[in-house]
Amino acid sequence: MKKKILVLSAIIAFAISTPVMAHFQMVYTPESALDKAKTIDMKLVFTHPFEAGHTMNMGTPVEFFVVRKGNKKDLTDKLKPITWKSLTNSGSAFELSYKLRGMGDNVFCLIPSPYYEKEEDIYIQQITKMYVNTAGFPTDWDAEIGLPTEIVPLDKPYGLWTGNVFRGIVMRNGLPVPYAELEVEYMNHKPLMDSNSFSKEAEVEAPQDSFVTMGIKANSQGEFSFGIPRAGWWGFCALGSGPATEYKGKELSQDAVIWIQAKDMK
Repeated sequence: MKKKILVLSAIIAFAISTPVMAHFQMVYTPESALDKAKTIDMKLVFTHPFEAGHTMNMGTPVEFFVVRKGNKKDLTDKLKPITWKSLTNSGSAFELSYKLRGMGDNVFCLIPSPYYEKEEDIYIQQITKMYVNTAGFPTDWDAEIGLPTEIVPLDKPYGLWTGNVFRGIVMRNGLPVPYAELEVEYMNHKPLMDSNSFSKEAEVEAPQDSFVTMGIKANSQGEFSFGIPRAGWWGFCALGSGPATEYKGKELSQDAVIWIQAKDMK
């Protein structure tokens, strides 16, 4: 009996001492607000962005597309497999070079294949949006894309100063999700595009694990707000906000993710 108690105590101690890191599906490009259209490079990585921690192996995406001026263009066949290196391991990921055209918003949308999280014995599918604007001309940034679940921004995701408040609405099949639970993480290690890896140098140091993955909740109308304390990329993930709850006979957490970028006022 005493041995069992010691083992249980060790497990609890390990769990308490282990940093709380959230899974985040990244759709990354260095700059979200461009003066003019050009070819941009993107990386699709399923990882832990604050700690540049464990990178999960991505399967072939169900769909990857861009919406511009209300028109949808499929990009799934343009994706190329890569290996992404985190500070702890390497994992399967994807990349894409895409030529932007004209002025306006480009809403990049990823529906990844569900990922099996062995430790929790569940599948995770994070439906993700990332925005790139050219020439400051707004077109699609506040549009509902029609994804099974999505975060619809109430503020331009690419036009934010440090200190601004970002607001959004968590949606499921076109309807708000009351009191949705969200996780927020800062991209604390710069992605290195040429080497498909994270920089070893962190931008900030979290004083405690609660600051690594921050938790917020939406209100009764599915709306949330977040004050942006630092320039860079921020990810928001609404947990289990999607309509699908099962995959291959196991629990599925179908999440909605959105990435925003803030700039310092200089």
